[in-house]
Amino acid sequence: MSRYLPTILALIGLLSAVTSLSAQQPDEIRREIQESQLRLEQIREERAQLQREMAQVRSRVQNVSGELQNIERQISASRSVLAEIDFQSEATLVQVERTTSELLRSRDELRERQAIVNRRLRDIYKLGPLHTARVLLGADSFTDLLNRYRYMRVIAASDRALMTSVQALENELNRQNLELQEGLRELARLRDSQIGEVAELRQIEDTHQRTLQEFRSQERATMTRLEQLDADEARMASMVTELERRRLEEERSRELAGLPATTGATLGSADAGILEWPVEGDLAYRFGIEQRPNGTVLRWNGIGIRAAVGTPVRAVRPGTVALAGPFEGYGPSVILSHGDGYYTLYLYLEEIGVVQGRIVERGQVVGTVGGQSTPEGARLEFQIRAPASGGAPQALDPLQWLRPRAGAE
Repeated sequence: MSRYLPTILALIGLLSAVTSLSAQQPDEIRREIQESQLRLEQIREERAQLQREMAQVRSRVQNVSGELQNIERQISASRSVLAEIDFQSEATLVQVERTTSELLRSRDELRERQAIVNRRLRDIYKLGPLHTARVLLGADSFTDLLNRYRYMRVIAASDRALMTSVQALENELNRQNLELQEGLRELARLRDSQIGEVAELRQIEDTHQRTLQEFRSQERATMTRLEQLDADEARMASMVTELERRRLEEERSRELAGLPATTGATLGSADAGILEWPVEGDLAYRFGIEQRPNGTVLRWNGIGIRAAVGTPVRAVRPGTVALAGPFEGYGPSVILSHGDGYYTLYLYLEEIGVVQGRIVERGQVVGTVGGQSTPEGARLEFQIRAPASGGAPQALDPLQWLRPRAGAE
């Protein structure tokens, strides 16, 4: 019987090392995908409502300014849709990668088990159908007979367990393969959806540009450049005031609800003179009054930094994206709220790289330089707004906050 002992021990060792079937994908990823899908449906419903409102506006009166505001909200909603689709695609891709890894491990394990089964079948075939009887009849005593019988039972039980594990692995492989195929189909669906959303976003943006051009042609007929900038600033100041009102209202609501206050301000007076520049370049104009050779007097509430179109623009401090989208007069714009009434504004962008409501870190790209179609040319206009005593946030000279630089004094 000693020559059977290594085989018996090897089979017992293999059976004790059988791993459990691969774990299901984490529930956390599935829950996040479901929440993202819910947000996606809500955003799409909001966009559909905006489109219905647009039709009503056009049917009532040709109000170009109202159309612009509606289109800008549609663009913001479309960007949010794309952000949710990207999130779902990334989560689904993680699922596909994990399933693929489990599938490969299961296949390797199945090959090992099948190799053991094949060796056992060859051994059984070589020994012949009467091997069991010969082993039992060859016993020297009754005790020897019992020991041989026990060994034969252990071998038979090991063979049955081995076959059961092989069958279980085959079933698991089928399940993992089905899950992988489903994940790949979901990825394909999300990519098709993303292509459709990008096309719709481009169409909305084209409509926005045409409407904006129409609006600008009307403005140029009645407004000088100075009046236009004053109107733009008034709209921007009104927007920042509204953002601050909402922030304070949210803080009061949290206080009344007994919730902890939000994190402290990420920008304050201590940062004056040490902020990194949002983009490197020469100054197109400075904060304050500018007297032009033709006699036009302009007032700038920020600084213009010249840079090539498409140059990345980075956040000077961490903050929450309070606005990310086209803004009348400034084009694609990003406003970051840093708490306690402090805001940084990144205006005349070409592309926007953040989503409204998300938190960005210092140095994170918020967009790219644009402004090539304006009289001042390609540039970034950077503004800083800080709380005034008892009033709305006011524009401050950004050069007092940015690190000193040659030629910028």
